[in-house]
Amino acid sequence: MQPVEMEFFMDPSRCIGCQSCVHACSECETHKGHSMIHLEYVDRQASTQTAPVVCMHCDSPTCADVCPADAIKRSGDGRVMTARKPRCIACSNCVLACPFGVPKMMTEFDLMMKCDMCYDRTSTGRKPMCATVCPSGALFYGSREEIERLRQRSRPINQFQFGQQRITTKVNMMVPRQSPVEHVDVTAVMHEPPVGTPISLNLFDLKG
Repeated sequence: MQPVEMEFFMDPSRCIGCQSCVHACSECETHKGHSMIHLEYVDRQASTQTAPVVCMHCDSPTCADVCPADAIKRSGDGRVMTARKPRCIACSNCVLACPFGVPKMMTEFDLMMKCDMCYDRTSTGRKPMCATVCPSGALFYGSREEIERLRQRSRPINQFQFGQQRITTKVNMMVPRQSPVEHVDVTAVMHEPPVGTPISLNLFDLKG
């Protein structure tokens, strides 16, 4: 019998800004008390709606492509890891290049550190710390069959557009099921949405 494949699902529309994921991430044994994820306001001027920012674990990670020291590697199962300490030169190329704004330069360590989907936990069959504490289900770790059963009004996608670059990710984003969207335009977040725009479209411009 084939083992059930576990996947990470993110639903920005479910985020309630409680910061539970941020605090839980800092408690992960490998993070030295620092959170590798953070929350962003969708439109702070008009709404209190927040969205979690976790590493999307791109199939072809831009952060690794621009690293001059070859410090960023993908694991065999597709997770993009924190920069390797012996090789990282703290140049911040990865910080500037990531289309999702994920990597953070930890100046006290001279090291780029970021979400690795709690590899120390998931590699042993446990859930990422953030997914264990999220009370609203904005961050969920489980099988695709499970998410389909629990979220009948939404569906997962993992295709994103950043300018001319098409990005496929290991992490899935939930979008309304009735939406014809095939990918999410990441650059849409750079434009101020008009006041009154539905929150599901505030963060990303969904393209069919």
